Amino acid sequence: MSTEGGVAELLADARARMSKSVESVAHELATVRTGRASPALLDRLTVDYYGAQTPLRQLASVAAPEARLLTIQPYDRSAIAAIERAIGESDLGLTPSNDGNMIRLVIPELTGERRTELVKVVKGLAEEGRVAVRNIRRDIMHELRRRKGEGAVSEDDEHRAEGGLQQLTDEHVAEIDRLLKHKEAEILEI
Repeated sequence: MSTEGGVAELLADARARMSKSVESVAHELATVRTGRASPALLDRLTVDYYGAQTPLRQLASVAAPEARLLTIQPYDRSAIAAIERAIGESDLGLTPSNDGNMIRLVIPELTGERRTELVKVVKGLAEEGRVAVRNIRRDIMHELRRRKGEGAVSEDDEHRAEGGLQQLTDEHVAEIDRLLKHKEAEILEI
């Protein structure tokens, strides 16, 4: 394997792994409640369905017909009680109501104090994402140095790869910061 090909392969691996970290942060941020109803709020919710922890998405369809309302239509009506129990036990702070066929979740206005708490939560999620991206950079740098020590990568190639790796890291951290800024604005929006 040529040194150039090995370096390009490492950078491609870093790009793919960093992109997955950014996607993960985006998904986690989507599950944080804002003042607006979003079906993604329920993505993390699992329901004890006949003794098995089952994701809500496998048991019901979730829709947001209005800005402050989520509707949950179970595929099996007998699951309504279990779904309501899971919502009540979750950290969502929502109270379900049902009519025997469908569960409705009214999303209340967020208080100033709750908004501040949620901003702290999303900042923590974003920091976890930044740390994950930096850890990937560290792993790739370690691999580069190992290959250089074995003579598989030249010093020039290592130096170029370090620059490319830092640029990738900066791009992905900036993307996480952009996602955070957008989510903060969404939470603080009245």
